[in-house]
Amino acid sequence: MGNGKGWAVDLGTTNTAVAAWDRAAGEPTLLELPAISRQPDAEDPLQAPRMVPSAVHLVEEPRLADRLGAWPPLRRTLFLGRTAVIGRQALERNRGVARPAFVPTFKHALAEDALRVLARVGRRTFTARQVARAFLRELLAEVKRATGERIRDLTVTVPVSAFETYRAELQQIAQSVGVRRLRFADEPVAAALGYGLSLAHERTVLVVDLGGGTMHVALLRLTPAKAVAGQARVLGKQVRPLGGNTVDGWVLEEFCQRVGWPLAGTPNDDDLRFWRRLMLAEACRVKEAVFFDQEASFLLTPPGVIGSLSANAPGSTLVSLTRDRLAEILTANGFYGELEECVEGALGRDVSRPIPEDEVDDVLMVGGSTLLPGVFPFFEERFGRRRIRAWHPFEAVAMGAAVFAAERFAQADFIVHDYAFLTHDPATGEPRHTVIVPRGTRFPTRPDLWKRQVVPTCSLGEPETLFKLVICEISRAEGSDRRFVWDASGDLHTVGGDVPTDPEVIVALNESSPTLGFLDPPHQPGDRRPRLEVAFGVNEDRWLVATVTDLFTRRQLMRSEPVVRLL
Repeated sequence: MGNGKGWAVDLGTTNTAVAAWDRAAGEPTLLELPAISRQPDAEDPLQAPRMVPSAVHLVEEPRLADRLGAWPPLRRTLFLGRTAVIGRQALERNRGVARPAFVPTFKHALAEDALRVLARVGRRTFTARQVARAFLRELLAEVKRATGERIRDLTVTVPVSAFETYRAELQQIAQSVGVRRLRFADEPVAAALGYGLSLAHERTVLVVDLGGGTMHVALLRLTPAKAVAGQARVLGKQVRPLGGNTVDGWVLEEFCQRVGWPLAGTPNDDDLRFWRRLMLAEACRVKEAVFFDQEASFLLTPPGVIGSLSANAPGSTLVSLTRDRLAEILTANGFYGELEECVEGALGRDVSRPIPEDEVDDVLMVGGSTLLPGVFPFFEERFGRRRIRAWHPFEAVAMGAAVFAAERFAQADFIVHDYAFLTHDPATGEPRHTVIVPRGTRFPTRPDLWKRQVVPTCSLGEPETLFKLVICEISRAEGSDRRFVWDASGDLHTVGGDVPTDPEVIVALNESSPTLGFLDPPHQPGDRRPRLEVAFGVNEDRWLVATVTDLFTRRQLMRSEPVVRLL
């Protein structure tokens, strides 16, 4: 992996990911760092197991090797000793009580004030700059231990609104830990590449970034010239200090009110702060459980009961949370209203020349909070399913940065899902799906990418006058490729991966208008001779086009006519 090129880091507020371009496979891949990643053996798809928490615990009693390794000339050439533990190890050290040497997140401080003090070891204080340097140094050291490769050429993702001071800080930090060449890619550009978009021609994209702390919606113009530099032109943006962490607080408040427990307490009440931390973690777990299940149980432990969550603790109670109730909580607290205002603001509805919705080519969804109930249906109703790319909310930015780092951003677009038409077994009535455009197909294709002669079904035993085909989108993954997908009802599923998931999710796209031609004279039920020749292809605008010929009358019923638009 990597071979000296294509290394990328998506430095996030909550999680960080390392990706590289896999030359053998011809695709980006997320690097496994089991020693520091969030949940290396997790079965829960929401754990984002390969992500590294952006947390740092500075070494409190440095050994001789640690002190030598921190000397600048050695720091640029060798990974000797340690300056900190990072990721999951840092979180585990501070699971009970956070120590002064612990920094749960540093990105915002680095961007706003790099000299802000974030940690203390004895009498020595550490600024955001020093903490970020310790994190990157240990991250690169872990990559070296895992792969044997010292990263010298690196691409780092940055928010599209980042100031030059933030880029300058990262440049200085990277050079201090031995990176010789550092490039930057705007996060929306990386997201576009991570979702398989070609930047060989101009696109207008709406990037919806819903993370743990913020709701960020930006409308951008991606052009080939700026893409080469990893940049995008911002047409409009809106930010709210609202994310998954806020939702966890709403869920906790809901259940405390339900059982009559007040949340008030003094700011210096250590016991109450620790209790709240435990309860917020439980609220997060239950919130995420109902992304997939209709209902989950919340273990509510009374304030003052300190320790791990246990149903045996005095006064503990199990309270249920349903997906519908979570949606009601989001509505009551204005989550969907804020989301709509962000979209309206990004589209420029408050200025004289707003961008029409039909000019938005793609909607890219990143961040774990895009999986909250009602979020995907909100964008599906507004922009249509064919424009939404949402199946890699955790990994898209990192993998796209690896594509950029490997300079593969001019690749042709490809079809993401399998597309098939629906028939039924004449004996059992079981549905059958015949794939006509397999995933990975580059487009445009020739008009007869798939071509067959077919016999009308006459399913009701009556002469067939209408030739109908229902076209379906089939979402499935292979091997370790895990995806989030939504069914026709807006319910969330996972497909693929290393643990049991849904084998596939099938959504009919043209049930309301499946007719592809009129048969005159009608086809008779007992006639098993092929009546129609059907060909499908994909045009340059990603439309599935059909050519249908009546073999009996020699009339062409359709000629490269659009049927549905593919993703």
